[in-house]
Amino acid sequence: MADVRDREISVEQDHLDRVYRRLEEKIDEAEFLMRDAAQRGQVGTPGALAERDAQVFRAGIHLNRLNNEFEDFLFGRVDLLPGKDGKKGPDGAFTSVEPAEDAVRADSTADIAETLHIGRIGVLDTDYAPLVIDWRAPAAAPFYRATPVDPGRVVRRRVIRSKGRQVLGVEDDLMRPETRAFLDGEQLAVVGDGALMAALGQARSHTMRDIVASIQAEQDQVIRAPAASVTLVEGGPGTGKTAVALHRAAYLLYQDRRRYAGGILIVSPTPLLVAYTEGVLPSLGEEGQVAIRAVGSLSDDAAGPEGATVYDTAAVARVKGSSRMLKVLRKAARGALELPPASAAPSGPDATEDEEEGQLTLGGFGAFDGPGTGTAGAPAASPTRLRVVAFGRRLELEADELDEIRRTALGGTAPVNLLRPRARRLLLDALWARSGAASRHSDAELAAELRSGFDEDITSEDAFQDFLNAWWPELTPRGVLAAMSDERRLGRWARRVFNHGEVRRVARSLRRLDAAGAGPVSVHDVAILDELQAVLGVPARPKQRREQGPLDHLTGLDELMPQREETQRERAERLAQERTEYAHVIVDEAQDLTPMQWRMIGRRGRHATWTIVGDPAQSSWPEQEEATAARDEALGGRPRRRFTLTVNYRNPAEIAELAARVLALAMPGAQSPRAVRSTGVEPRFAVAGKDLVDTVREEARRLLDRVEGTVGVVVAMDRRDEAVRLLKGLGERVAVLGSLEAKGLEYDATIVVSPAEIAGGTSRGEVIGGESPAGLRVLYVALTRATQQLTVVSGPRDRPDGNGVPTLLRAPGGAGSGAAADVRGG
Repeated sequence: MADVRDREISVEQDHLDRVYRRLEEKIDEAEFLMRDAAQRGQVGTPGALAERDAQVFRAGIHLNRLNNEFEDFLFGRVDLLPGKDGKKGPDGAFTSVEPAEDAVRADSTADIAETLHIGRIGVLDTDYAPLVIDWRAPAAAPFYRATPVDPGRVVRRRVIRSKGRQVLGVEDDLMRPETRAFLDGEQLAVVGDGALMAALGQARSHTMRDIVASIQAEQDQVIRAPAASVTLVEGGPGTGKTAVALHRAAYLLYQDRRRYAGGILIVSPTPLLVAYTEGVLPSLGEEGQVAIRAVGSLSDDAAGPEGATVYDTAAVARVKGSSRMLKVLRKAARGALELPPASAAPSGPDATEDEEEGQLTLGGFGAFDGPGTGTAGAPAASPTRLRVVAFGRRLELEADELDEIRRTALGGTAPVNLLRPRARRLLLDALWARSGAASRHSDAELAAELRSGFDEDITSEDAFQDFLNAWWPELTPRGVLAAMSDERRLGRWARRVFNHGEVRRVARSLRRLDAAGAGPVSVHDVAILDELQAVLGVPARPKQRREQGPLDHLTGLDELMPQREETQRERAERLAQERTEYAHVIVDEAQDLTPMQWRMIGRRGRHATWTIVGDPAQSSWPEQEEATAARDEALGGRPRRRFTLTVNYRNPAEIAELAARVLALAMPGAQSPRAVRSTGVEPRFAVAGKDLVDTVREEARRLLDRVEGTVGVVVAMDRRDEAVRLLKGLGERVAVLGSLEAKGLEYDATIVVSPAEIAGGTSRGEVIGGESPAGLRVLYVALTRATQQLTVVSGPRDRPDGNGVPTLLRAPGGAGSGAAADVRGG
């Protein structure tokens, strides 16, 4: 299989090299036109100058587009049967949608008549034959529209992953798995899941053909389901939920691109699955329509391109993800303004110490006790006194008055940062009342004029602004989150919401942040930060000016081109930065979302249609009813359509049967999807000796010799970092990951290390009774990642029997018959 993959990558690389050579020729042509236009300008006549300007404009636009679309633009290919007619369109491709009647012969063989590569822009060779079809062209439609139920002329659809000028990988979908197609005399090669579909489709058993037909039908129904509602898709491991959801995104975009100009958001549980997703879904980012995000990167406050990668312990995650957290965050957002005074005072060139009264005086105008604003949005200690001079009098507001004004301001329903203008007005009202000026003027018009001048005089002073910034600072989500690391403070905000143990665990988990909130955040912290952003609000910011490009400086183009147009990539980047809501939201592995995460995603799809895929049997969240209620709140009253995928084509029957034993413990009565193939290779059981790492290393090497692809090593989450460090040196074909990171991924072979630790959520704890239903569901996920071979390595907590089978994996009445065992003792 690896040889086939490498050969097919080489084929696509050769084509890509040819395309780049042609692009370089086109760029040379555009540059020649630019030079030729400049020479025309030397004639000096008005007509020549106008002709020059028009030619420069056209050549510049063409050159600019070529340069901007030069990288990473080839992403797809379709191999097509002969059509009903021989007509060609303007892009050089045949126009027929349906195949010729004799395209597929009686023995189910056929010849490929046409191959089209799909990319960001169209490219023709010197004979005007298509090297690349623009994805918007009618000829590219089969790439998006073809399904196994309605394939049209498409036999194979290929997704091409490239970076710059290098092809990294290919992934094939077969639209006609029962057909043996030939290209240039050789049978069409198939890479990825399409290879499995081909094997199933060409099996001689009629039963096997029926199963393939059922896969095609149930997946096609989901892909083509109407979008004006919520589409809920359930399916067990290996049923293709992710692939179906991604193809649905491409289908919806093609069917109604204008409707989805508001963007499609695809939410995946982990960065690892995002990387896989980006390899399956063709890049449609030219118009900024598709955003693929891990749930840990949805908030702008998640640092790094991959977002949060830290995982809390199960106990902490359960508290942070609960809907109870919402009450605590609302109190924390307001309480952060009322932190107790700190002993330190701010320093700076405008600050002087008034030793007699022990307070800080700024600019000779006003004063306040306590420090100034915090660092980078962190809530600082609140000042306790405001003093101003107006009408020749000293006006003061003491701590109790300031507290009352703050409470009154916080009585509003607006976000905390947006209540600052109200608080400012209340301060001025209190100072005006303290001045007594209102009672000295019976003329309302004169009093209003005097009040306006009073307000302007006070607010124009830097000292008043300094006080306001310290007393009502603009709070940031990270700053408030950092304030929650104080256990006593969090205890006040979480009174009657969290118990003492929950407060302590949450506060300690946040101590990785400094006072300003800088530092790594966990995946569950991201939803908290996003909620805080909504609770705090963001004051309006001035828009940034667009940077000028080279075409902005061309002369003589004011009438033809008053402003340079955005390139497609610039538009995509701008829309991605500006967009906060989407027209369609696709949620992958939805069963793992917490109530707080549902609220975060719901804010991005208030007016969207939805596609939600998941499997309750794989849920790692313990409170499923609470999560369902949060999901329903996010979806509102939209009508819903439900689909179920029932066929597992990833795992062989031998592995699926073993995983089903865990499913029976986690969710009694739940049905596993049907496995459609058998390899005859039983799962292997190994018992760790004195050194668990040595055992895992040995098993990994053994599997590397038996499979040509990847080997995944799945460990309990709190062993992840240790395992990554200790298992270095096994090569790039081996991936070590925590059990929560395995969701949605697949490997040729998998090693599951200590099922009891995974089911218990930790490598520490009691041997008996440590497993929860959620932990057992996580173990079920770990056992269903392999497409070929599975090895289970038992540790002391697993209590393996004489055949090496751990307690959790034993069949009723004993260990599974035929299971390969390697009992090492220890």
